[in-house]
Amino acid sequence: MKKLINDPRTVVDEAVAGFGQAHAAHVKVNADPLFVTRKDAPREGKVGLVSGGGSGHEPLHAGYVGYGMLDAAVPGAMFTSPTPDAIIPATIAANAGAGVVHIVKNYTGDVLNFETAAEMAEAEGVSVRTVLVNDDVAVEDSLYTAGRRGVAGTVLIEKIAGAAAERGDDLDAVAAIGNRVNNNVRSMGVALSACTVPHAGVPSFELADDEIEIGIGIHGEPGRHRIPMESADGITARLLGPVLNDLAPIAGDKVLLFVNGMGGTPASELYIVYRAAAKLLEDAGLVVERSLVGNYITALEMQGCSISVLLLDDEMTELWDAPVNTPALRWGM
Repeated sequence: MKKLINDPRTVVDEAVAGFGQAHAAHVKVNADPLFVTRKDAPREGKVGLVSGGGSGHEPLHAGYVGYGMLDAAVPGAMFTSPTPDAIIPATIAANAGAGVVHIVKNYTGDVLNFETAAEMAEAEGVSVRTVLVNDDVAVEDSLYTAGRRGVAGTVLIEKIAGAAAERGDDLDAVAAIGNRVNNNVRSMGVALSACTVPHAGVPSFELADDEIEIGIGIHGEPGRHRIPMESADGITARLLGPVLNDLAPIAGDKVLLFVNGMGGTPASELYIVYRAAAKLLEDAGLVVERSLVGNYITALEMQGCSISVLLLDDEMTELWDAPVNTPALRWGM
Protein backbone atom coordinates (compact mmCIF):
# COMPACT_ATOMS: atom_id res chain seq x y z
CA MET A 1 0.00 0.00 0.00
CA LYS A 2 1.36 3.39 -1.04
CA LYS A 3 -0.63 6.37 0.20
CA LEU A 4 0.16 9.95 1.16
CA ILE A 5 -0.70 9.45 4.81
CA ASN A 6 1.07 9.60 8.16
CA ASP A 7 -0.88 7.11 10.24
CA PRO A 8 -4.01 5.15 9.19
CA ARG A 9 -5.61 6.09 12.51
CA THR A 10 -5.37 9.84 11.84
CA VAL A 11 -6.24 9.99 8.13
CA VAL A 12 -9.74 11.44 8.54
CA ASP A 13 -8.84 14.00 11.21
CA GLU A 14 -5.85 15.27 9.24
CA ALA A 15 -7.72 15.32 5.94
CA VAL A 16 -10.66 17.27 7.38
CA ALA A 17 -8.29 19.71 9.10
CA GLY A 18 -6.54 20.34 5.79
CA PHE A 19 -9.88 20.68 4.03
CA GLY A 20 -10.98 23.32 6.52
CA GLN A 21 -7.76 25.29 6.10
CA ALA A 22 -7.94 25.13 2.30
CA HIS A 23 -11.59 26.23 2.18
CA ALA A 24 -11.80 28.59 5.13
CA ALA A 25 -13.83 31.04 3.03
CA HIS A 26 -16.62 28.48 2.81
CA VAL A 27 -16.53 26.28 5.90
CA LYS A 28 -15.72 25.89 9.59
CA VAL A 29 -14.45 22.65 11.09
CA ASN A 30 -15.47 21.46 14.53
CA ALA A 31 -12.76 19.02 15.59
CA ASP A 32 -14.36 17.20 18.53
CA PRO A 33 -16.84 15.84 17.68
CA LEU A 34 -15.91 16.09 14.02
CA PHE A 35 -18.25 17.94 11.67
CA VAL A 36 -18.11 20.73 9.09
CA THR A 37 -20.51 23.68 8.81
CA ARG A 38 -21.04 26.58 6.46
CA LYS A 39 -19.03 29.55 7.56
CA ASP A 40 -22.24 31.60 7.80
CA ALA A 41 -24.38 28.87 9.43
CA PRO A 42 -26.97 29.00 10.74
CA ARG A 43 -28.83 31.29 8.32
CA GLU A 44 -31.80 32.81 10.14
CA GLY A 45 -35.12 31.46 8.93
CA LYS A 46 -33.54 29.03 6.46
CA VAL A 47 -34.11 25.27 6.54
CA GLY A 48 -30.81 23.56 7.32
CA LEU A 49 -29.48 20.63 5.30
CA VAL A 50 -27.23 18.06 6.96
CA SER A 51 -25.66 14.99 5.43
CA GLY A 52 -22.76 12.72 6.19
CA GLY A 53 -21.32 9.27 5.97
CA GLY A 54 -18.10 7.37 5.98
CA SER A 55 -15.03 9.19 4.70
CA GLY A 56 -13.35 8.03 1.51
CA HIS A 57 -16.01 9.42 -0.85
CA GLU A 58 -14.56 12.90 -1.21
CA PRO A 59 -15.69 15.47 -2.17
CA LEU A 60 -18.91 14.00 -0.69
CA HIS A 61 -20.08 15.30 1.76
CA ALA A 62 -17.97 18.15 3.15
CA GLY A 63 -17.16 19.40 -0.33
CA TYR A 64 -20.81 20.35 -0.75
CA VAL A 65 -21.08 22.51 2.36
CA GLY A 66 -21.80 26.07 1.33
CA TYR A 67 -24.27 28.36 -0.41
CA GLY A 68 -26.95 26.44 -2.28
CA MET A 69 -26.21 23.00 -0.84
CA LEU A 70 -25.44 21.70 2.66
CA ASP A 71 -25.30 23.61 5.91
CA ALA A 72 -23.34 20.87 7.66
CA ALA A 73 -21.63 17.57 6.88
CA VAL A 74 -20.53 14.85 9.28
CA PRO A 75 -17.54 12.72 8.22
CA GLY A 76 -17.30 9.27 9.77
CA ALA A 77 -14.26 7.06 9.91
CA MET A 78 -13.19 5.58 6.58
CA PHE A 79 -16.21 3.83 5.02
CA THR A 80 -17.93 3.93 8.44
CA SER A 81 -21.03 5.85 9.43
CA PRO A 82 -20.60 8.88 11.70
CA THR A 83 -21.98 8.41 15.19
CA PRO A 84 -24.94 10.26 16.71
CA ASP A 85 -22.64 12.22 19.04
CA ALA A 86 -21.34 14.09 15.98
CA ILE A 87 -24.59 14.18 13.98
CA ILE A 88 -26.56 15.77 16.84
CA PRO A 89 -24.38 18.89 17.30
CA ALA A 90 -24.08 19.25 13.52
CA THR A 91 -27.86 19.23 13.29
CA ILE A 92 -28.18 21.81 16.06
CA ALA A 93 -25.50 23.97 14.41
CA ALA A 94 -27.43 23.93 11.13
CA ASN A 95 -30.75 24.81 12.74
CA ALA A 96 -31.85 28.43 12.35
CA GLY A 97 -35.37 27.97 13.63
CA ALA A 98 -36.87 26.52 10.45
CA GLY A 99 -35.85 22.91 11.05
CA VAL A 100 -33.31 20.58 9.45
CA VAL A 101 -33.45 18.01 6.67
CA HIS A 102 -31.16 15.00 7.01
CA ILE A 103 -30.04 13.53 3.67
CA VAL A 104 -29.10 9.92 4.45
CA LYS A 105 -27.67 7.26 2.14
CA ASN A 106 -29.37 3.90 2.60
CA TYR A 107 -26.71 1.99 4.51
CA THR A 108 -27.64 0.32 7.76
CA GLY A 109 -25.23 2.26 9.98
CA ASP A 110 -26.09 5.62 8.41
CA VAL A 111 -29.82 5.02 8.75
CA LEU A 112 -29.65 3.91 12.38
CA ASN A 113 -27.27 6.65 13.51
CA PHE A 114 -29.08 9.48 11.73
CA GLU A 115 -32.39 8.16 13.07
CA THR A 116 -31.05 8.22 16.62
CA ALA A 117 -29.60 11.71 16.09
CA ALA A 118 -32.91 12.98 14.69
CA GLU A 119 -34.76 11.73 17.77
CA MET A 120 -32.25 13.41 20.07
CA ALA A 121 -32.35 16.67 18.10
CA GLU A 122 -36.15 16.65 18.21
CA ALA A 123 -35.86 16.33 22.00
CA GLU A 124 -33.73 19.50 21.87
CA GLY A 125 -36.50 21.32 19.99
CA VAL A 126 -35.19 20.91 16.42
CA SER A 127 -37.72 19.74 13.83
CA VAL A 128 -36.09 17.13 11.58
CA ARG A 129 -37.15 15.49 8.33
CA THR A 130 -35.22 12.73 6.56
CA VAL A 131 -34.62 12.08 2.88
CA LEU A 132 -33.42 8.51 2.36
CA VAL A 133 -31.29 8.05 -0.76
CA ASN A 134 -31.60 4.66 -2.50
CA ASP A 135 -30.83 5.22 -6.19
CA ASP A 136 -28.59 2.20 -6.88
CA VAL A 137 -30.26 -0.33 -9.20
CA ALA A 138 -27.40 -2.84 -8.96
CA VAL A 139 -28.56 -4.75 -5.89
CA GLU A 140 -31.65 -5.10 -3.79
CA ASP A 141 -29.77 -6.17 -0.67
CA SER A 142 -26.16 -6.26 0.51
CA LEU A 143 -24.16 -6.57 3.69
CA TYR A 144 -24.19 -2.77 3.92
CA THR A 145 -27.85 -1.99 3.48
CA ALA A 146 -31.42 -3.21 3.66
CA GLY A 147 -32.72 -2.44 0.19
CA ARG A 148 -31.07 -0.31 -2.44
CA ARG A 149 -27.90 1.60 -1.66
CA GLY A 150 -27.59 5.37 -1.79
CA VAL A 151 -24.87 6.33 -4.26
CA ALA A 152 -24.27 9.10 -6.81
CA GLY A 153 -27.84 10.37 -6.75
CA THR A 154 -26.95 11.84 -3.35
CA VAL A 155 -25.09 14.69 -5.05
CA LEU A 156 -28.13 15.60 -7.15
CA ILE A 157 -30.42 15.53 -4.12
CA GLU A 158 -28.09 17.73 -2.08
CA LYS A 159 -27.90 20.27 -4.93
CA ILE A 160 -31.60 20.47 -5.74
CA ALA A 161 -32.88 20.32 -2.16
CA GLY A 162 -30.17 22.79 -1.17
CA ALA A 163 -31.40 25.25 -3.78
CA ALA A 164 -34.96 24.85 -2.52
CA ALA A 165 -33.82 25.65 1.03
CA GLU A 166 -31.81 28.63 -0.22
CA ARG A 167 -34.83 30.17 -1.94
CA GLY A 168 -36.82 29.93 1.31
CA ASP A 169 -38.93 26.78 1.03
CA ASP A 170 -40.22 25.45 4.34
CA LEU A 171 -39.12 22.22 6.01
CA ASP A 172 -41.71 19.91 4.49
CA ALA A 173 -41.27 21.41 1.03
CA VAL A 174 -37.49 20.93 1.09
CA ALA A 175 -37.89 17.32 2.20
CA ALA A 176 -40.52 16.77 -0.49
CA ILE A 177 -38.29 18.00 -3.32
CA GLY A 178 -35.45 15.84 -1.99
CA ASN A 179 -37.70 12.80 -2.02
CA ARG A 180 -38.94 13.68 -5.49
CA VAL A 181 -35.40 13.75 -6.84
CA ASN A 182 -34.67 10.40 -5.16
CA ASN A 183 -37.78 8.87 -6.72
CA ASN A 184 -36.68 9.98 -10.18
CA VAL A 185 -32.96 9.13 -10.21
CA ARG A 186 -31.28 5.77 -10.79
CA SER A 187 -27.58 4.84 -10.76
CA MET A 188 -25.26 1.94 -11.48
CA GLY A 189 -21.48 1.61 -11.23
CA VAL A 190 -18.51 -0.44 -12.43
CA ALA A 191 -15.05 -1.08 -10.99
CA LEU A 192 -11.94 -1.68 -13.07
CA SER A 193 -9.92 -2.05 -9.87
CA ALA A 194 -10.60 -2.24 -6.14
CA CYS A 195 -9.66 0.37 -3.56
CA THR A 196 -7.54 0.02 -0.44
CA VAL A 197 -8.83 1.31 2.89
CA PRO A 198 -5.82 2.69 4.83
CA HIS A 199 -6.39 0.76 8.03
CA ALA A 200 -6.91 -2.50 6.08
CA GLY A 201 -3.81 -2.15 3.92
CA VAL A 202 -5.06 -4.54 1.20
CA PRO A 203 -7.55 -4.14 -1.66
CA SER A 204 -11.19 -4.63 -0.70
CA PHE A 205 -11.60 -7.33 -3.36
CA GLU A 206 -9.47 -8.94 -6.06
CA LEU A 207 -9.90 -8.40 -9.78
CA ALA A 208 -7.77 -10.02 -12.45
CA ASP A 209 -6.17 -7.72 -15.02
CA ASP A 210 -8.76 -8.75 -17.60
CA GLU A 211 -11.82 -8.53 -15.32
CA ILE A 212 -14.27 -5.82 -14.24
CA GLU A 213 -16.94 -5.78 -11.54
CA ILE A 214 -20.41 -4.61 -12.62
CA GLY A 215 -22.74 -3.08 -10.02
CA ILE A 216 -20.23 -2.10 -7.33
CA GLY A 217 -21.08 0.14 -4.39
CA ILE A 218 -19.06 3.04 -3.04
CA HIS A 219 -17.50 1.22 -0.10
CA GLY A 220 -15.34 -1.19 -2.02
CA GLU A 221 -17.99 -3.89 -1.83
CA PRO A 222 -18.21 -6.28 -4.80
CA GLY A 223 -20.93 -5.86 -7.36
CA ARG A 224 -23.64 -7.79 -9.15
CA HIS A 225 -21.35 -9.89 -11.34
CA ARG A 226 -17.82 -10.11 -12.73
CA ILE A 227 -17.15 -10.16 -16.46
CA PRO A 228 -14.18 -9.94 -18.83
CA MET A 229 -12.98 -6.43 -19.63
CA GLU A 230 -14.68 -4.88 -22.65
CA SER A 231 -14.89 -1.59 -24.52
CA ALA A 232 -16.09 1.66 -22.94
CA ASP A 233 -19.19 1.58 -25.16
CA GLY A 234 -19.98 -1.97 -24.05
CA ILE A 235 -19.55 -1.15 -20.36
CA THR A 236 -21.68 1.98 -20.73
CA ALA A 237 -24.51 -0.02 -22.27
CA ARG A 238 -24.31 -2.56 -19.42
CA LEU A 239 -24.66 0.22 -16.83
CA LEU A 240 -27.28 2.31 -18.58
CA GLY A 241 -29.57 -0.58 -19.52
CA PRO A 242 -30.64 -1.46 -15.94
CA VAL A 243 -30.91 2.24 -15.08
CA LEU A 244 -33.37 2.89 -17.90
CA ASN A 245 -35.25 -0.36 -17.36
CA ASP A 246 -35.90 0.61 -13.77
CA LEU A 247 -36.54 4.32 -14.37
CA ALA A 248 -38.89 3.57 -17.32
CA PRO A 249 -38.73 6.97 -19.06
CA ILE A 250 -40.79 7.65 -22.16
CA ALA A 251 -39.69 9.26 -25.41
CA GLY A 252 -39.47 13.02 -25.04
CA ASP A 253 -38.60 12.99 -21.35
CA LYS A 254 -35.91 15.45 -20.27
CA VAL A 255 -33.06 14.08 -18.19
CA LEU A 256 -29.89 15.00 -16.36
CA LEU A 257 -27.00 12.65 -17.23
CA PHE A 258 -24.37 12.28 -14.51
CA VAL A 259 -21.17 10.32 -15.18
CA ASN A 260 -19.26 10.04 -11.92
CA GLY A 261 -15.67 8.89 -11.45
CA MET A 262 -14.89 6.52 -8.57
CA GLY A 263 -11.65 8.31 -7.69
CA GLY A 264 -9.00 6.77 -9.95
CA THR A 265 -10.45 7.31 -13.42
CA PRO A 266 -9.06 10.03 -15.75
CA ALA A 267 -11.49 12.68 -16.95
CA SER A 268 -10.80 11.66 -20.55
CA GLU A 269 -12.27 8.21 -19.87
CA LEU A 270 -15.31 9.68 -18.12
CA TYR A 271 -16.05 11.80 -21.17
CA ILE A 272 -15.81 8.72 -23.42
CA VAL A 273 -18.46 7.10 -21.21
CA TYR A 274 -20.56 10.27 -21.28
CA ARG A 275 -20.43 10.34 -25.09
CA ALA A 276 -21.66 6.75 -25.29
CA ALA A 277 -24.37 7.27 -22.66
CA ALA A 278 -25.66 10.44 -24.30
CA LYS A 279 -25.96 8.60 -27.63
CA LEU A 280 -27.89 5.74 -26.01
CA LEU A 281 -30.26 8.22 -24.35
CA GLU A 282 -30.76 10.05 -27.63
CA ASP A 283 -31.50 6.74 -29.37
CA ALA A 284 -34.13 6.07 -26.69
CA GLY A 285 -35.83 9.37 -27.55
CA LEU A 286 -34.71 11.15 -24.38
CA VAL A 287 -33.48 14.73 -24.21
CA VAL A 288 -30.31 15.37 -22.20
CA GLU A 289 -31.09 18.79 -20.73
CA ARG A 290 -28.34 18.92 -18.09
CA SER A 291 -25.12 17.04 -17.38
CA LEU A 292 -22.42 16.53 -14.80
CA VAL A 293 -19.11 14.72 -15.38
CA GLY A 294 -16.29 14.23 -12.89
CA ASN A 295 -15.24 12.73 -9.56
CA TYR A 296 -18.05 13.83 -7.24
CA ILE A 297 -18.68 10.76 -5.05
CA THR A 298 -15.71 8.41 -4.97
CA ALA A 299 -14.44 5.21 -3.38
CA LEU A 300 -10.88 6.28 -2.53
CA GLU A 301 -8.65 5.40 -5.53
CA MET A 302 -11.01 2.89 -7.19
CA GLN A 303 -10.86 2.92 -10.98
CA GLY A 304 -14.30 2.93 -12.51
CA CYS A 305 -17.40 5.07 -12.81
CA SER A 306 -21.11 5.22 -12.25
CA ILE A 307 -23.89 6.50 -14.47
CA SER A 308 -26.94 8.28 -13.05
CA VAL A 309 -30.01 9.46 -14.91
CA LEU A 310 -32.46 11.91 -13.33
CA LEU A 311 -35.87 12.52 -14.88
CA LEU A 312 -36.24 16.30 -14.81
CA ASP A 313 -39.27 18.49 -14.44
CA ASP A 314 -39.26 22.29 -14.77
CA GLU A 315 -38.83 22.91 -11.04
CA MET A 316 -35.94 20.46 -10.67
CA THR A 317 -34.21 22.04 -13.68
CA GLU A 318 -34.65 25.51 -12.20
CA LEU A 319 -33.24 24.37 -8.85
CA TRP A 320 -30.33 22.57 -10.52
CA ASP A 321 -29.46 25.78 -12.38
CA ALA A 322 -29.71 27.93 -9.22
CA PRO A 323 -26.44 29.43 -7.94
CA VAL A 324 -24.19 27.23 -5.83
CA ASN A 325 -20.90 28.08 -4.14
CA THR A 326 -19.20 25.19 -2.34
CA PRO A 327 -15.64 23.86 -2.42
CA ALA A 328 -16.57 21.12 -4.91
CA LEU A 329 -19.49 22.57 -6.91
CA ARG A 330 -19.80 26.16 -8.06
CA TRP A 331 -21.74 28.04 -10.67
CA GLY A 332 -23.93 31.11 -11.09
CA MET A 333 -22.17 33.19 -8.44
